[in-house]
Amino acid sequence: MQDRATPQKDAYALILEAIDSHFYKPGDRLVESELADKLGVSRTPVREALQRLETQSLLTRDGRSLIVASLDHTQMAELYVVRGELEGLAARLAARHATPEEVAVLQDMLEADQVLRNDPQALARANRRFHKQIHLASHNRFLVQQLDLVHRSMALLATTSISAEGRGSDTLEEHGRIVAAIASGDGEASDAALRAHISQAFMTRLKLDAAKVEAAE
Repeated sequence: MQDRATPQKDAYALILEAIDSHFYKPGDRLVESELADKLGVSRTPVREALQRLETQSLLTRDGRSLIVASLDHTQMAELYVVRGELEGLAARLAARHATPEEVAVLQDMLEADQVLRNDPQALARANRRFHKQIHLASHNRFLVQQLDLVHRSMALLATTSISAEGRGSDTLEEHGRIVAAIASGDGEASDAALRAHISQAFMTRLKLDAAKVEAAE
């Protein structure tokens, strides 16, 4: 998390970024005075930022304290359903509307990310950039806005599915199929490839959660 606020980013953006990057994880308590000191701002903008994040359900109350929210099994399943639909639509639109330069950027990302297959945290960050590029290539501002909300909620999942053994290589292979479909201008194939990617991520996460439950018993 950045220690001092910059003119480009306000307290809300910095706290949101810290949650998205898992600097603050589900269950972590956010203290107004500590945040104000860390960001180098007064408590008023921090208080307003926390209130805004609570309204967006990214923070929740634990007594009088605010903590980073978490998602239960049902909420996670619902989130993946919505994500699959919206991501698939973004890929379909990207196949139709992406410029040659945007396709080239996706291809460059795919090539550059190959060295990250055994680095789950770095690949998770690259994965977010990759998906964001597809969202932008859809050239639909309202869809991009909705996907931003979905991806904010994804930050409330304690771990990344990419941390599962072998998932890094699988993720990159799936990305390759998505990019190939978008580059060919095939909307149907792009939609299907993106949906399959999200489905695999969801199944991996379910297996990780099941393993945690078994280990705890």
